[in-house]
Amino acid sequence: MPSIFEEVGSDTKQAAQTKTAKPDARRAIARWLMVLFGLVVLIIAVGGLTRLTDSGLSITEWNLLMGTLPPLSDAAWADVFTKYQASPEYQLQNSQMDLAAFKSIFWWEWGHRLLGRIIGLAWFLGYAWFALRGRVPSGWHFRLVLIGALIGLQGLVGWWMVSSGLVGRMVDVASYRLALHLGLAFVILGLIAWYVLRLGKSSVELLQARRAREVRLFRLGGVLVGLLFAQILLGALVAGIDAGRSFPTWPLMAGEFLPSESFGYTPIWSNFFENPALVQFNHRLLGYIAFVFGLFVWWQARKSALRSVRKAFNLVALALLLQLGLGVGTVLLAAPLDWALAHQLGAVLLFVLVIRARFRAGYPARQSLR
Repeated sequence: MPSIFEEVGSDTKQAAQTKTAKPDARRAIARWLMVLFGLVVLIIAVGGLTRLTDSGLSITEWNLLMGTLPPLSDAAWADVFTKYQASPEYQLQNSQMDLAAFKSIFWWEWGHRLLGRIIGLAWFLGYAWFALRGRVPSGWHFRLVLIGALIGLQGLVGWWMVSSGLVGRMVDVASYRLALHLGLAFVILGLIAWYVLRLGKSSVELLQARRAREVRLFRLGGVLVGLLFAQILLGALVAGIDAGRSFPTWPLMAGEFLPSESFGYTPIWSNFFENPALVQFNHRLLGYIAFVFGLFVWWQARKSALRSVRKAFNLVALALLLQLGLGVGTVLLAAPLDWALAHQLGAVLLFVLVIRARFRAGYPARQSLR
Protein backbone atom coordinates (compact mmCIF):
# COMPACT_ATOMS: atom_id res chain seq x y z
CA MET A 1 0.00 0.00 0.00
CA PRO A 2 2.37 2.73 -1.15
CA SER A 3 -0.09 5.53 -0.54
CA ILE A 4 -0.44 4.60 3.14
CA PHE A 5 3.07 3.62 4.16
CA GLU A 6 4.97 5.84 1.72
CA GLU A 7 4.36 8.84 -0.44
CA VAL A 8 3.08 8.07 -3.93
CA GLY A 9 4.56 10.47 -6.43
CA SER A 10 5.95 13.87 -5.59
CA ASP A 11 3.95 16.69 -4.07
CA THR A 12 6.54 19.12 -5.40
CA LYS A 13 6.06 17.86 -8.94
CA GLN A 14 2.28 18.08 -8.63
CA ALA A 15 2.47 21.62 -7.31
CA ALA A 16 4.58 22.64 -10.30
CA GLN A 17 2.26 21.15 -12.91
CA THR A 18 0.23 23.70 -14.83
CA LYS A 19 -2.33 21.31 -16.22
CA THR A 20 -4.94 20.88 -13.51
CA ALA A 21 -8.59 19.89 -13.34
CA LYS A 22 -11.43 22.24 -12.55
CA PRO A 23 -11.32 23.71 -9.01
CA ASP A 24 -14.21 21.61 -7.71
CA ALA A 25 -12.98 18.34 -9.27
CA ARG A 26 -11.05 17.24 -6.18
CA ARG A 27 -14.09 17.66 -3.94
CA ALA A 28 -16.34 15.83 -6.42
CA ILE A 29 -13.92 12.92 -6.75
CA ALA A 30 -13.59 12.79 -2.96
CA ARG A 31 -17.37 12.49 -2.63
CA TRP A 32 -17.42 9.68 -5.18
CA LEU A 33 -14.64 7.87 -3.32
CA MET A 34 -16.55 8.30 -0.07
CA VAL A 35 -19.47 6.45 -1.65
CA LEU A 36 -17.07 3.67 -2.62
CA PHE A 37 -15.69 3.74 0.92
CA GLY A 38 -19.16 3.22 2.39
CA LEU A 39 -19.85 0.35 -0.01
CA VAL A 40 -16.57 -1.35 0.91
CA VAL A 41 -17.37 -1.08 4.63
CA LEU A 42 -20.80 -2.56 3.89
CA ILE A 43 -19.39 -5.49 1.94
CA ILE A 44 -16.87 -6.20 4.72
CA ALA A 45 -19.80 -6.39 7.15
CA VAL A 46 -21.88 -8.58 4.84
CA GLY A 47 -18.84 -10.75 4.15
CA GLY A 48 -18.38 -11.21 7.89
CA LEU A 49 -22.01 -12.24 8.28
CA THR A 50 -21.66 -14.59 5.32
CA ARG A 51 -18.77 -16.34 7.05
CA LEU A 52 -20.41 -16.36 10.48
CA THR A 53 -23.61 -17.90 9.09
CA ASP A 54 -21.66 -20.48 7.05
CA SER A 55 -23.24 -19.17 3.87
CA GLY A 56 -20.16 -18.70 1.69
CA LEU A 57 -20.39 -22.02 -0.16
CA SER A 58 -24.10 -21.89 -0.95
CA ILE A 59 -23.44 -20.72 -4.53
CA THR A 60 -21.14 -23.22 -6.21
CA GLU A 61 -20.41 -21.44 -9.49
CA TRP A 62 -19.27 -18.03 -10.69
CA ASN A 63 -21.25 -16.21 -13.36
CA LEU A 64 -20.40 -12.53 -13.51
CA LEU A 65 -23.43 -11.44 -15.56
CA MET A 66 -26.20 -14.02 -15.17
CA GLY A 67 -25.31 -14.54 -11.51
CA THR A 68 -26.56 -11.03 -10.79
CA LEU A 69 -30.14 -12.33 -10.80
CA PRO A 70 -31.26 -14.67 -8.01
CA PRO A 71 -33.44 -17.73 -8.74
CA LEU A 72 -36.85 -16.47 -9.85
CA SER A 73 -38.79 -19.72 -10.16
CA ASP A 74 -39.20 -23.01 -8.35
CA ALA A 75 -37.21 -24.71 -11.10
CA ALA A 76 -34.36 -22.24 -10.71
CA TRP A 77 -34.29 -22.74 -6.94
CA ALA A 78 -34.29 -26.52 -7.41
CA ASP A 79 -31.34 -26.18 -9.80
CA VAL A 80 -29.11 -24.13 -7.46
CA PHE A 81 -30.04 -26.38 -4.53
CA THR A 82 -29.13 -29.49 -6.53
CA LYS A 83 -25.73 -27.98 -7.30
CA TYR A 84 -25.20 -27.22 -3.61
CA GLN A 85 -26.15 -30.80 -2.72
CA ALA A 86 -23.19 -31.97 -4.79
CA SER A 87 -20.77 -29.94 -2.63
CA PRO A 88 -18.67 -31.42 0.20
CA GLU A 89 -20.25 -29.00 2.69
CA TYR A 90 -23.74 -30.37 2.04
CA GLN A 91 -22.71 -34.01 1.91
CA LEU A 92 -20.49 -33.95 4.99
CA GLN A 93 -22.17 -31.33 7.17
CA ASN A 94 -25.59 -30.21 5.96
CA SER A 95 -27.16 -33.34 4.50
CA GLN A 96 -30.35 -32.75 6.53
CA MET A 97 -30.82 -29.26 5.08
CA ASP A 98 -34.04 -28.64 3.14
CA LEU A 99 -34.73 -26.00 0.50
CA ALA A 100 -36.09 -23.46 3.00
CA ALA A 101 -32.93 -23.66 5.12
CA PHE A 102 -30.80 -23.45 1.99
CA LYS A 103 -32.48 -20.21 0.99
CA SER A 104 -31.49 -18.63 4.31
CA ILE A 105 -27.78 -19.13 3.55
CA PHE A 106 -28.11 -18.49 -0.19
CA TRP A 107 -29.28 -14.90 0.27
CA TRP A 108 -26.24 -13.93 2.33
CA GLU A 109 -23.80 -15.16 -0.30
CA TRP A 110 -25.86 -13.74 -3.15
CA GLY A 111 -26.03 -10.35 -1.41
CA HIS A 112 -22.29 -10.41 -0.82
CA ARG A 113 -21.61 -11.07 -4.50
CA LEU A 114 -24.16 -8.48 -5.61
CA LEU A 115 -22.46 -5.85 -3.47
CA GLY A 116 -19.16 -6.73 -5.12
CA ARG A 117 -20.70 -6.14 -8.54
CA ILE A 118 -22.22 -2.84 -7.39
CA ILE A 119 -18.82 -1.66 -6.11
CA GLY A 120 -17.19 -2.53 -9.43
CA LEU A 121 -19.91 -0.73 -11.35
CA ALA A 122 -19.75 2.31 -9.05
CA TRP A 123 -16.01 2.55 -9.65
CA PHE A 124 -16.33 2.17 -13.44
CA LEU A 125 -19.14 4.68 -13.87
CA GLY A 126 -17.49 7.20 -11.56
CA TYR A 127 -14.07 6.97 -13.15
CA ALA A 128 -15.48 7.07 -16.68
CA TRP A 129 -17.54 10.16 -15.79
CA PHE A 130 -14.56 12.11 -14.46
CA ALA A 131 -12.08 10.87 -17.07
CA LEU A 132 -14.26 11.56 -20.11
CA ARG A 133 -15.04 15.05 -18.85
CA GLY A 134 -11.38 15.79 -18.22
CA ARG A 135 -11.94 16.32 -14.52
CA VAL A 136 -9.30 13.98 -13.12
CA PRO A 137 -6.54 16.06 -11.46
CA SER A 138 -2.99 15.70 -12.71
CA GLY A 139 -1.32 12.61 -11.29
CA TRP A 140 -4.57 10.98 -10.20
CA HIS A 141 -5.40 8.67 -13.11
CA PHE A 142 -3.03 6.00 -11.83
CA ARG A 143 -4.38 6.19 -8.29
CA LEU A 144 -8.00 5.86 -9.39
CA VAL A 145 -7.25 3.07 -11.87
CA LEU A 146 -5.33 1.26 -9.13
CA ILE A 147 -8.48 1.17 -7.01
CA GLY A 148 -10.45 -0.25 -9.92
CA ALA A 149 -7.78 -2.88 -10.60
CA LEU A 150 -7.79 -3.96 -6.96
CA ILE A 151 -11.59 -4.21 -6.98
CA GLY A 152 -11.39 -6.47 -10.03
CA LEU A 153 -8.66 -8.55 -8.40
CA GLN A 154 -10.81 -8.84 -5.29
CA GLY A 155 -13.54 -10.50 -7.33
CA LEU A 156 -11.07 -13.07 -8.68
CA VAL A 157 -9.65 -13.73 -5.21
CA GLY A 158 -13.20 -14.14 -3.89
CA TRP A 159 -13.95 -16.91 -6.36
CA TRP A 160 -10.52 -18.49 -5.76
CA MET A 161 -11.44 -18.52 -2.08
CA VAL A 162 -14.87 -20.06 -2.62
CA SER A 163 -13.51 -22.70 -5.00
CA SER A 164 -11.23 -24.00 -2.25
CA GLY A 165 -14.30 -25.17 -0.32
CA LEU A 166 -15.84 -27.09 -3.20
CA VAL A 167 -13.29 -29.89 -3.52
CA GLY A 168 -12.23 -32.92 -1.54
CA ARG A 169 -13.60 -33.03 1.99
CA MET A 170 -13.63 -29.26 2.54
CA VAL A 171 -16.64 -27.86 4.40
CA ASP A 172 -15.18 -24.35 4.66
CA VAL A 173 -13.02 -22.18 2.46
CA ALA A 174 -9.25 -22.29 2.95
CA SER A 175 -8.45 -19.94 5.84
CA TYR A 176 -5.38 -18.42 4.18
CA ARG A 177 -7.46 -17.57 1.12
CA LEU A 178 -10.04 -15.96 3.38
CA ALA A 179 -7.24 -13.92 4.97
CA LEU A 180 -6.06 -12.76 1.56
CA HIS A 181 -9.62 -11.84 0.57
CA LEU A 182 -10.23 -9.80 3.72
CA GLY A 183 -6.75 -8.28 3.61
CA LEU A 184 -7.29 -7.06 0.06
CA ALA A 185 -10.58 -5.47 1.14
CA PHE A 186 -8.71 -3.51 3.81
CA VAL A 187 -6.04 -2.48 1.29
CA ILE A 188 -8.79 -1.03 -0.90
CA LEU A 189 -10.42 0.61 2.11
CA GLY A 190 -7.13 2.10 3.29
CA LEU A 191 -6.22 3.47 -0.13
CA ILE A 192 -9.63 5.09 -0.54
CA ALA A 193 -9.40 6.67 2.92
CA TRP A 194 -5.91 8.01 2.20
CA TYR A 195 -6.94 9.39 -1.19
CA VAL A 196 -10.01 11.12 0.25
CA LEU A 197 -7.80 12.80 2.83
CA ARG A 198 -5.32 13.93 0.16
CA LEU A 199 -8.10 15.25 -2.05
CA GLY A 200 -9.22 17.45 0.81
CA LYS A 201 -6.19 19.65 0.15
CA SER A 202 -4.77 21.06 -3.07
CA SER A 203 -1.30 20.04 -4.25
CA VAL A 204 0.07 23.38 -3.07
CA GLU A 205 -1.58 22.99 0.35
CA LEU A 206 -0.15 19.48 0.67
CA LEU A 207 3.33 20.76 -0.13
CA GLN A 208 3.05 23.58 2.40
CA ALA A 209 1.62 21.31 5.10
CA ARG A 210 4.35 18.75 4.55
CA ARG A 211 6.94 21.28 5.70
CA ALA A 212 5.38 21.15 9.20
CA ARG A 213 5.27 17.34 9.22
CA GLU A 214 5.58 15.51 12.53
CA VAL A 215 8.09 13.10 11.02
CA ARG A 216 8.39 10.70 13.97
CA LEU A 217 4.64 10.44 14.48
CA PHE A 218 4.15 9.99 10.75
CA ARG A 219 6.53 7.03 10.76
CA LEU A 220 5.14 5.55 13.98
CA GLY A 221 1.66 5.80 12.47
CA GLY A 222 2.85 3.83 9.45
CA VAL A 223 4.20 1.08 11.71
CA LEU A 224 0.89 0.99 13.59
CA VAL A 225 -1.03 0.65 10.32
CA GLY A 226 1.19 -2.30 9.43
CA LEU A 227 0.64 -3.98 12.81
CA LEU A 228 -3.13 -3.57 12.56
CA PHE A 229 -3.14 -4.93 9.02
CA ALA A 230 -1.24 -8.04 10.16
CA GLN A 231 -3.70 -8.40 13.05
CA ILE A 232 -6.61 -8.22 10.63
CA LEU A 233 -5.08 -11.06 8.60
CA LEU A 234 -4.72 -13.15 11.76
CA GLY A 235 -8.34 -12.36 12.62
CA ALA A 236 -9.37 -13.75 9.25
CA LEU A 237 -7.48 -16.98 9.99
CA VAL A 238 -9.36 -17.18 13.31
CA ALA A 239 -12.69 -16.74 11.53
CA GLY A 240 -11.74 -19.18 8.78
CA ILE A 241 -11.43 -22.14 11.16
CA ASP A 242 -13.85 -20.92 13.86
CA ALA A 243 -10.92 -20.65 16.28
CA GLY A 244 -12.70 -17.85 18.14
CA ARG A 245 -15.02 -20.41 19.71
CA SER A 246 -12.28 -22.82 20.79
CA PHE A 247 -10.98 -21.13 23.97
CA PRO A 248 -13.69 -18.98 25.61
CA THR A 249 -11.45 -17.92 28.50
CA TRP A 250 -9.34 -14.83 29.14
CA PRO A 251 -6.60 -13.83 29.81
CA LEU A 252 -5.39 -17.45 29.79
CA MET A 253 -6.43 -20.04 27.23
CA ALA A 254 -7.90 -23.02 29.10
CA GLY A 255 -5.60 -22.21 32.03
CA GLU A 256 -2.47 -21.87 29.91
CA PHE A 257 -0.69 -18.93 28.33
CA LEU A 258 0.17 -20.98 25.23
CA PRO A 259 -2.10 -24.02 24.89
CA SER A 260 -0.16 -27.29 25.03
CA GLU A 261 -1.76 -28.51 21.79
CA SER A 262 -0.56 -25.46 19.82
CA PHE A 263 1.95 -27.47 17.76
CA GLY A 264 0.11 -30.78 17.57
CA TYR A 265 -0.47 -30.76 13.80
CA THR A 266 1.94 -32.06 11.19
CA PRO A 267 3.59 -30.67 9.18
CA ILE A 268 4.62 -28.08 11.78
CA TRP A 269 3.81 -25.06 9.59
CA SER A 270 0.16 -26.12 9.27
CA ASN A 271 -0.40 -25.20 12.93
CA PHE A 272 -0.10 -21.51 12.02
CA PHE A 273 -3.10 -21.81 9.66
CA GLU A 274 -5.17 -24.76 10.86
CA ASN A 275 -4.61 -25.32 14.59
CA PRO A 276 -7.30 -23.36 16.51
CA ALA A 277 -5.07 -23.13 19.60
CA LEU A 278 -2.09 -21.53 17.87
CA VAL A 279 -4.18 -19.42 15.49
CA GLN A 280 -6.14 -17.85 18.34
CA PHE A 281 -2.98 -17.45 20.45
CA ASN A 282 -1.22 -15.59 17.63
CA HIS A 283 -4.23 -13.32 17.18
CA ARG A 284 -4.30 -12.54 20.91
CA LEU A 285 -0.55 -11.98 21.13
CA LEU A 286 -0.35 -9.60 18.19
CA GLY A 287 -3.43 -7.83 19.54
CA TYR A 288 -1.60 -7.13 22.79
CA ILE A 289 1.47 -5.91 20.89
CA ALA A 290 -0.61 -3.62 18.66
CA PHE A 291 -2.51 -2.30 21.69
CA VAL A 292 0.63 -1.45 23.66
CA PHE A 293 2.37 0.05 20.66
CA GLY A 294 -0.76 2.05 19.81
CA LEU A 295 -0.83 3.53 23.30
CA PHE A 296 2.87 4.34 22.99
CA VAL A 297 2.19 6.24 19.75
CA TRP A 298 -0.72 8.04 21.43
CA TRP A 299 1.56 9.03 24.34
CA GLN A 300 4.08 10.43 21.89
CA ALA A 301 1.32 12.35 20.11
CA ARG A 302 0.37 14.08 23.38
CA LYS A 303 3.62 16.05 23.04
CA SER A 304 2.62 17.47 19.67
CA ALA A 305 2.02 21.21 19.39
CA LEU A 306 -0.66 20.49 16.81
CA ARG A 307 -4.20 20.25 18.18
CA SER A 308 -5.48 18.32 15.16
CA VAL A 309 -2.74 15.72 15.63
CA ARG A 310 -3.43 15.27 19.33
CA LYS A 311 -7.17 14.97 18.75
CA ALA A 312 -6.67 12.45 15.95
CA PHE A 313 -4.52 10.19 18.11
CA ASN A 314 -6.91 10.60 21.06
CA LEU A 315 -9.55 8.99 18.86
CA VAL A 316 -7.11 6.22 18.00
CA ALA A 317 -6.56 5.51 21.72
CA LEU A 318 -10.32 5.33 22.34
CA ALA A 319 -10.77 3.00 19.37
CA LEU A 320 -7.95 0.79 20.69
CA LEU A 321 -9.72 0.46 24.04
CA LEU A 322 -13.03 -0.27 22.33
CA GLN A 323 -11.50 -2.90 20.08
CA LEU A 324 -9.75 -4.60 22.98
CA GLY A 325 -13.04 -4.75 24.88
CA LEU A 326 -14.87 -6.15 21.85
CA GLY A 327 -12.14 -8.74 21.35
CA VAL A 328 -12.24 -9.94 24.96
CA GLY A 329 -16.05 -10.01 24.92
CA THR A 330 -16.08 -11.99 21.68
CA VAL A 331 -13.70 -14.56 23.18
CA LEU A 332 -15.58 -14.94 26.49
CA LEU A 333 -18.92 -15.35 24.73
CA ALA A 334 -17.48 -17.84 22.19
CA ALA A 335 -17.85 -15.50 19.23
CA PRO A 336 -21.62 -14.98 18.91
CA LEU A 337 -22.67 -13.40 15.63
CA ASP A 338 -23.36 -9.90 16.97
CA TRP A 339 -20.14 -9.63 18.96
CA ALA A 340 -18.00 -11.07 16.19
CA LEU A 341 -19.46 -8.64 13.68
CA ALA A 342 -18.97 -5.70 16.06
CA HIS A 343 -15.35 -6.79 16.53
CA GLN A 344 -14.81 -6.84 12.77
CA LEU A 345 -16.36 -3.40 12.30
CA GLY A 346 -14.27 -2.18 15.23
CA ALA A 347 -11.21 -3.21 13.22
CA VAL A 348 -12.47 -1.10 10.31
CA LEU A 349 -12.96 1.91 12.58
CA LEU A 350 -9.55 1.57 14.23
CA PHE A 351 -7.74 1.00 10.92
CA VAL A 352 -9.24 4.10 9.33
CA LEU A 353 -8.70 6.28 12.40
CA VAL A 354 -5.00 5.38 12.44
CA ILE A 355 -4.72 6.26 8.75
CA ARG A 356 -6.46 9.57 9.47
CA ALA A 357 -4.18 10.32 12.43
CA ARG A 358 -1.11 9.53 10.35
CA PHE A 359 -2.34 11.92 7.67
CA ARG A 360 -2.87 14.65 10.27
CA ALA A 361 0.72 14.16 11.42
CA GLY A 362 2.03 14.12 7.87
CA TYR A 363 0.02 17.09 6.55
CA PRO A 364 -0.91 19.16 9.61
CA ALA A 365 -3.36 22.03 9.35
CA ARG A 366 -1.63 25.39 9.78
CA GLN A 367 -4.29 26.80 12.11
CA SER A 368 -3.74 23.96 14.57
CA LEU A 369 -0.47 25.45 15.86
CA ARG A 370 -0.63 26.74 19.45
